[in-house]
Amino acid sequence: MTTTTLTTRPGPAPTGTTGDPAARARARRSRLLHWIAVHAVAVAVALFFLLPFVFVFLTSVMSDNQAMSGELWPHGWHWSNYLTVFRTPGFLDWWKNSLLYAGLGTLLTVCSALPVAYALAKFRFRGRRTAMVLVISTMMLPPQVIVIPMYLVWAQQLHLAGSLWPLIIPLAFGDAYSVFLLRQFLLTIPQEYLESAKVDGCGELRTLLTIVVPMAKPGIAAIALFQFFYCWNDYFGPQIYAAQNPAAWTLSYGLESFKSAHSVNWNLTMAATLLVMAPVIIVFFFAQKAFVEGVTLTGVKG
Repeated sequence: MTTTTLTTRPGPAPTGTTGDPAARARARRSRLLHWIAVHAVAVAVALFFLLPFVFVFLTSVMSDNQAMSGELWPHGWHWSNYLTVFRTPGFLDWWKNSLLYAGLGTLLTVCSALPVAYALAKFRFRGRRTAMVLVISTMMLPPQVIVIPMYLVWAQQLHLAGSLWPLIIPLAFGDAYSVFLLRQFLLTIPQEYLESAKVDGCGELRTLLTIVVPMAKPGIAAIALFQFFYCWNDYFGPQIYAAQNPAAWTLSYGLESFKSAHSVNWNLTMAATLLVMAPVIIVFFFAQKAFVEGVTLTGVKG
């Protein structure tokens, strides 16, 4: 009886195995080059957006003569330029008015948009789709179309011209963009959570406050930041309603007057510009995580 011995030949080594030092070196070099390329592009894009702010900052701490020259780096750091801007008559009032407009406007927008968005997202009633179409259609209407009749109402009927109240009061009745954005976010909340709360005896208001609001914090943060940025940077509204009363000007509108009065003092103009931008940059820096998460999740469901 003969015995047959079977021998197995080793197959080819898989690509990228640890047995080939040259292949490992090429893989490391490829990963390194990829890392350098990606980060180089990221740094270039970051510098593209950052350099204008650096230019504004460096100019704001220059002297009057150097700011008019072509030099980019200040000879001395004139921090007193910011103090000079703050001492400008009316500048602190513009700050207070901007904080009032942006803060109160944001609060009213969130409080009014949240229940409307909740109803459109979770309630089932006849005409729900029609109501949503009407909300979206108001977003397509430019504010310049209705500015004349609205001004006549606020100025002649309610006698509120020369103040910011014609801009703040309407925000207590909702904002179409905030309602739409928040409604899209609330659609991502499972209906089972709301049904469980109702089984436990919660009414609609309690369900909204105890279940929906904690789960919708990113979406609420997103619409709050959007509204705050809009109110803080709004130039058209204060120009229409508060132009005749300098005591009611906001920073965005008052900055134009400041630039006209200091047209040859570029260092003071840049210092004022940086002070106007600073609150927006600070707010976004601390709330960017909630902002990005809220904007991302609003597109999950339609």
